[in-house]
Amino acid sequence: MTHEGATAGVGAAPGGGAAPGVPRHVACVMDGNGRWAARRSLPRTAGHRAAETTVIDVIEAARSSGVRWLSLYAFSTENWNRPPAEVEFLMRLVRGVVRKHAPLLLARGVRCRFLGVTDERVPKELAQDFRDLTTLTEANRGMTLTVAFDHGGRRDIVEAARSLIRGGASADEVTERTFAAHLPYPDTPDVDLVIRTSGEQRISNFMLWQVAYAEWVFPQVLWPDFRAAHFLECLHTYQRRDRRFGGVPSQPNGAP
Repeated sequence: MTHEGATAGVGAAPGGGAAPGVPRHVACVMDGNGRWAARRSLPRTAGHRAAETTVIDVIEAARSSGVRWLSLYAFSTENWNRPPAEVEFLMRLVRGVVRKHAPLLLARGVRCRFLGVTDERVPKELAQDFRDLTTLTEANRGMTLTVAFDHGGRRDIVEAARSLIRGGASADEVTERTFAAHLPYPDTPDVDLVIRTSGEQRISNFMLWQVAYAEWVFPQVLWPDFRAAHFLECLHTYQRRDRRFGGVPSQPNGAP
């Protein structure tokens, strides 16, 4: 599959807007790094290192296609259970990636956010790099990139409930709208499309509130081999879906 062939019907519309049917918010569960390395008789860390190219490729593909919000699941609350040496490697790797690509993200107009980063085991230097990139790109409006790092969907929901309780909200005052306002980054729109690579079909505690009505695509390709052409094919799959939200067909996908 060539990149040119995969882009037919997907991309920015004249005037800079999104093409009809392009999902506003795409989220990616970046799965398969370990299996990619194992198939090559390499350590798992090699798979994580190879994933850097994919991350940049997907960011560029999403931005040029007119996706306005892109969320990447980089490290879950459950990932702390991995071998300490692998966790330490991931922390160093992510810090290097953030520092290396900060100028590119700024130049491309990408606003960067980090969802999670509450565990005291996150190195202080890495947390500071996250804050610095957030500050550096906060005025950008080309696309919002949210990196879920030390993230857990259940934890976010519990923390939102605690926030409501601390604020003295009565039971009658709690609605979906007021509850969502207490989640991290409440301006983030619901996810339209979730892409989970490697063929695994699990939610894995990822943005549980925001993916309630998302379409899911499960490409077989492992994350380090996932490229812009694969991403665009997932957008095509989304465009062929009929999103009813519990109702009956009314408008083509993406139409208001």
